[in-house]
Amino acid sequence: MFVYPRRKVKERLSSYYSHRMPKREPTTEELRRSQQERATEEHEAVPNSLTPEEERQHRRRASKSAYLERKLAERERSERRED
Repeated sequence: MFVYPRRKVKERLSSYYSHRMPKREPTTEELRRSQQERATEEHEAVPNSLTPEEERQHRRRASKSAYLERKLAERERSERRED
């Protein structure tokens, strides 16, 4: 008898339920905060990098998250103006 590994079962179940249950879309503010946290985490990871490549990756991720956070802040201001 073949038994699926736990991971496969969880993936199948989560896939099944994700189609049946509608997900709540995150607000612009939630998305912005998430990007702000990620940028902070990546900046904090830079000094702990073991290789120059890893350091570049953390800096790039921090830069990208900061960019997205700025764009989401712009979107937030725009949404407030529309209300």
